[in-house]
Amino acid sequence: MTDPVLVVGAGLSGLAAARRLVALGHEVVVLEARERVGGRTEGGTTADGTPVELGGQWIGPTQNRMYELVAELGLETFPTWNEGELVVQLGGKASRMASHRGAVPKLNPFALADLVQGLARFTRLASQVPLERPWEHPKARWLDGQTFETWVRRNLRTPTGRAYFRVACEAVFSAETTDLSALHALFYAHSGTDLETLLSVDRGAQQDRIVGGSIRISEAMAAELGPRVRLGSAVRRIEQDDHGVRAVLAGGEVVPGSHVIVTLPPTLAGRIDHSPALPSWRDQLTQRLPAGSVIKLYAIYPEPFWRARGLNGQAASDEGPVKVTFDNSPPAGTPGVLMGFMEANDGRRWARATPEERREAAIGCFVRYFGPEAASPIEYLERDWMAEEFSRGCYGAHLTPGVWTAYGEALRAPVGRVHWAGAECSPVWNGYMEGAVRSGEATAAAVAALR
Repeated sequence: MTDPVLVVGAGLSGLAAARRLVALGHEVVVLEARERVGGRTEGGTTADGTPVELGGQWIGPTQNRMYELVAELGLETFPTWNEGELVVQLGGKASRMASHRGAVPKLNPFALADLVQGLARFTRLASQVPLERPWEHPKARWLDGQTFETWVRRNLRTPTGRAYFRVACEAVFSAETTDLSALHALFYAHSGTDLETLLSVDRGAQQDRIVGGSIRISEAMAAELGPRVRLGSAVRRIEQDDHGVRAVLAGGEVVPGSHVIVTLPPTLAGRIDHSPALPSWRDQLTQRLPAGSVIKLYAIYPEPFWRARGLNGQAASDEGPVKVTFDNSPPAGTPGVLMGFMEANDGRRWARATPEERREAAIGCFVRYFGPEAASPIEYLERDWMAEEFSRGCYGAHLTPGVWTAYGEALRAPVGRVHWAGAECSPVWNGYMEGAVRSGEATAAAVAALR
């Protein structure tokens, strides 16, 4: 009997890979360190049992594989609440803005002209980055040799225009513009269509949610796979030779296989011991792919009071620690759920605070955006993804300056019988649930072709 394919990680990518392999007639064993499936998606509930999403949650147009998968699994979507205006606070000035795609903040003419030209320039340049091989862009070395912050300073002239891009970077990457290369910012935007799509609800990346929570996708795939999914099975070492692979678990158990697909976040994939040792170019790559810094938090209210005031629960601000918010209420409309993020430097700073201090700071931001009614939630929930042992950050990894041009070819290239998959490995919708599923299924097909 042929040994099964081993899949390390039972997040969306790992489960999608395993599901595809089984469909192609191959046996698999999925090894998951946690006592749950879902990876960087996670379900939770409020005190009254309302589902909340503690991790990744949205899908939107052109994320075709996710919509197909939701239908295949018998699940349903519902639209993110987007009726009413969003609150914008930039440069110390507050305004309300229409929520439809293409709307722009109410700015003075100079700041508005600067922002419009900056967005047009960024979008045009991003569309020219090759998704499969970003390092082959004619100006790849120049773009990869500078931070996104350098690009912003060179191409935006007003403080407000620069602030917009910095807030956008935090919202998309959970990182500062000083953390990642300009080439990576451009690639990532193109991978998800364009920057406006990544930031939008209307026809954008935040358009739809899964009824019952995004965790139901992983739970449904795991249910199909049954005992092939092994929880509480952290892989510490991978051995390979001409005959197969062996995954050595934390408790010492050895699980044999023909090939192994590693779907962990890059920073965790780099911590697995290998025999023989990985090539230097692969190990050097994972040393340079840090995860974003984010705390996701919720304030629960008896009802979404902001809707009666003509607000949609969304806010965008250059003043933190919560700079981006959404209405995350369930389809029925009650309870009212405000969700926000502490991201990048805000996340790093407030991770050192107590839960009580974070709650006070978060509620203070909600009051600033939505008024005094936000001061008294009936419940507060949070998830610090930096503290999660088997994630160590979210939403995904970002490439620091110089990495695409020096190590890009190592990102998806297998090492013998060891293959790589995950949201960070997908040329399309990199870093998103769509990218995770696409990568898992593509890698599974490649491994199946070798057997």
